[in-house]
Amino acid sequence: MTRPHAAAAAAALACLVIGGADWPAFRGDGSSSAPREANPPAEWSLQSGENVAWTADLPGRGVGGPIVVGDRVLLTASDGPRRERLHVLAYDASTGAPLWSRQMWATGRPNCHPTSANAAPTPCSDGQRVYVFYSSNDLAAFTLEGDLAWVRGLAQDHPGVGNDIGMASSPVVAGPAVVVQAECQGESFAIGLDRETGQTLWEVDRPRQSNWASPLPWRTDSGRPAVWLQDQGGVSLLDAATGEQITRIKADCPGVPSPAGEGARLVLAASGVSVYEGPFAPGEPPAPALQAGRLQPGSPTPVVAGDRVLVVNRGGVLACGDLASGDVVWRRRLGGSYWATPVVAGGRVYCVNDDGEASVVSLDDGEVLSEADFGQAVLASPAVGGDAIYFRGVGTLWKIARVDTATPPLPSPAPLR
Repeated sequence: MTRPHAAAAAAALACLVIGGADWPAFRGDGSSSAPREANPPAEWSLQSGENVAWTADLPGRGVGGPIVVGDRVLLTASDGPRRERLHVLAYDASTGAPLWSRQMWATGRPNCHPTSANAAPTPCSDGQRVYVFYSSNDLAAFTLEGDLAWVRGLAQDHPGVGNDIGMASSPVVAGPAVVVQAECQGESFAIGLDRETGQTLWEVDRPRQSNWASPLPWRTDSGRPAVWLQDQGGVSLLDAATGEQITRIKADCPGVPSPAGEGARLVLAASGVSVYEGPFAPGEPPAPALQAGRLQPGSPTPVVAGDRVLVVNRGGVLACGDLASGDVVWRRRLGGSYWATPVVAGGRVYCVNDDGEASVVSLDDGEVLSEADFGQAVLASPAVGGDAIYFRGVGTLWKIARVDTATPPLPSPAPLR
């Protein structure tokens, strides 16, 4: 059921102020591929300081990834006896200096698995504000200078939402809305909120099944802002301003990897990897243009890089497939278990397993170019900004860029002023 708000019709479809070097959300633009000109280092060492531009110690714990907006790196953390204290953190991308930090208290259930955190979702930005979401279903908007714009405790209207493992779906900006999926075996819903005011534009009921997949922003063939929502029975394309369903594709989707896309191509972790070609118009949904059963994603979302797709399976094997034929181009056993989705930049694939062991792999032929060890658990997907790549461990943020030596670790951000 769709419940549009009366103000939806008047919501401004403002253009997002996002630069080409930005990484504004989980998986960047939804493909996990950086712009062609991005060129982070192919190797680094925390032991020698090679190509480690700076390191920042974080308050609390988090498994949500960083985002890059202009000269800022933004991310979240949580701490406290029940993980109920919520942090929003901003760092100077050039120096690693803490710019500001803000704290809030959770209003929903902060419970989560010990390996996760209340700060599990990755933030998103429209270039003017940063939108932060937590497993406790608390959602807030801050300006890039750290001023609170609005805050919503979604569990206040939905007391049945949440589970003991934790919620992890990341918010996205789509047209006039910030879109959030909050889905579990209890009370499940998706909601679109006005980016400027936090007012509800629309809300839809969702299947009562555990689901950690994140929405995927989209534009229809006519340029209409839309968003894909995935559940275990398929994906639905909704109008971003009203929540009205445009089309639905039935597919057997798992509950962790999210839909991916590039241009008019939609890629799902379904029956291996399923590829759908737009436009996606109302009416009969398209049949898959390709189903590659030999590509079997694990928890990480498939990565789209031009005419190739990359998946990491449950055994720690990275596989590269051809999006036209479905053939496997190469495979490389990396080892370990993976939660973080890899990213592609400069013709290389940057992977990091749960133990913090990173591998840089050639996109062309799968050759392992370098390896590095962060020395702590890394469950967050990295972010690329220009010629730098940012990795977030459970308690540390690293900027990897071309430098000769590392700067000393920076202190935690200043307390809320």
